[in-house]
Amino acid sequence: MEGGGRISWMKYGPLLSLCVVFWAVWFRSPQNEGLDDRLDTVLSSLLRAESKVGVNNVARPKVAVGFGGCVDLIVDGVSLLNKIDLRPSDQPLHHDYIENEVQLAQSFAYFFAPGAAAERFVLNDTLFSELVEASRDLPGNRWAVGGNAPVMAGRMATEGCDVLLGGSFSPDFNDVLSQHITVAGNVVEEPDIHLILEYPSGATWGQYTSRRANRYIVHSDDHNPYLASMEDFAEKLEDFNPDLLVVGGLQMMDNFPFQSGERAALLSRLSDLLSSSSPRIGVHFEMASFVEESIMEDLLNYVIPYADSLGMNEQELPNLLSLLKGSNITVLSDPNPRVATVLDQMREVYRILNQRHKDASAESDANSAQVKPLTRLHVHTLAFQAMIVTHGSQWKNTMSATAKASLTANRHVCGSNDIDPSKARLIMDDSFSVSRREGSQRIPLQETRPVSCWDEDNYEICVAPVLVCTEVYQTAGGGDNISAAGLVLQI
Repeated sequence: MEGGGRISWMKYGPLLSLCVVFWAVWFRSPQNEGLDDRLDTVLSSLLRAESKVGVNNVARPKVAVGFGGCVDLIVDGVSLLNKIDLRPSDQPLHHDYIENEVQLAQSFAYFFAPGAAAERFVLNDTLFSELVEASRDLPGNRWAVGGNAPVMAGRMATEGCDVLLGGSFSPDFNDVLSQHITVAGNVVEEPDIHLILEYPSGATWGQYTSRRANRYIVHSDDHNPYLASMEDFAEKLEDFNPDLLVVGGLQMMDNFPFQSGERAALLSRLSDLLSSSSPRIGVHFEMASFVEESIMEDLLNYVIPYADSLGMNEQELPNLLSLLKGSNITVLSDPNPRVATVLDQMREVYRILNQRHKDASAESDANSAQVKPLTRLHVHTLAFQAMIVTHGSQWKNTMSATAKASLTANRHVCGSNDIDPSKARLIMDDSFSVSRREGSQRIPLQETRPVSCWDEDNYEICVAPVLVCTEVYQTAGGGDNISAAGLVLQI
């Protein structure tokens, strides 16, 4: 009897399994179709919002972008660490810079588990060389133009701008740049290599599992911290007559072993360049992963007062806010913050910086450098884009720019200009509070109008969901591409 039961199961088991699968698909497919329809609607609505504003290709906008540049060597981070037999550390630990393999393992584990972006200077040249050599023949590695300034310049040229790029590059580097990019800077024989350790969501390294896709960057860059192209860039800037001036790449100075007073002198020269630019030219500063408190304080003195636009991610926003409020900088924050949390932090940064501007203006005399109020703040996160833009400021098309930033996030991370809804998902909530304050308004996500905009005080806020890429090609450079794309429609 038992034998007959087994024979019956072997005979009819495959048919029964097929019926179970068919049953599950039949009852699940309406829900899946609903999700697919929703993504299609959100995508078409974002594309429509983006296309409401075009770039004038006859009179192309002019953008000057500095500073620096490098070559990125992009690898799978876990594969590289396994190849060099670097075991997962039992003590995830933050380090300002990397001196040995133990610190590398501790630092990588610290950021890998939550899936937070990080960038660290490697003081040990031998260790860095070993990492690069191990990466050169790692399957799937890729080489790409790197550095905040070149990446933003490349995106802006692609989107219809003429760009003056401040950086020192090799002849081979210049050959791969867009014809709409003019380089201001010295020629170097060998560009610096930045090693990009990418990992997808759910990647495992020993006992650690990443909560989201991201990257951990290491470099031993000894050229870019000196802003070597700044003099040539400043000379060409006046004749170029840009509509927008963008500054990025200053994190190369973070924890770099300068001689006493060197960094302050360089930033003072940069401050002179920014303060002497025409008041009609918008100035955007792109934040990055800063961990040294003294350089953040230098930025608050030498750079941020002369920028009327700031761009940053969900890690850099609370980092800046913490310092503005007199606390220590925040090395690691929630990699998937709620909309209300980010908006409250943005309002506070906007308020504090503009109060500092008022105070500085009241104390200054006619001969003092012209500081600027903050009139634009863009925060890009995995799940959404958020912008604050002052009413009556030079920045325009905020709704379309927020939509474009959102779409660019998917395009860059998926590595395709064509967005495939089957390779995307929405992780932003179906509705969000505009603030964490009790009784705050909730705004539903409307598929046909996914960019939500409203007025507060003297500014407009816009929030757009991101179609998060599920088949990640590259996260490095995401913030630079997103910020640059948003800016293009606002100048």
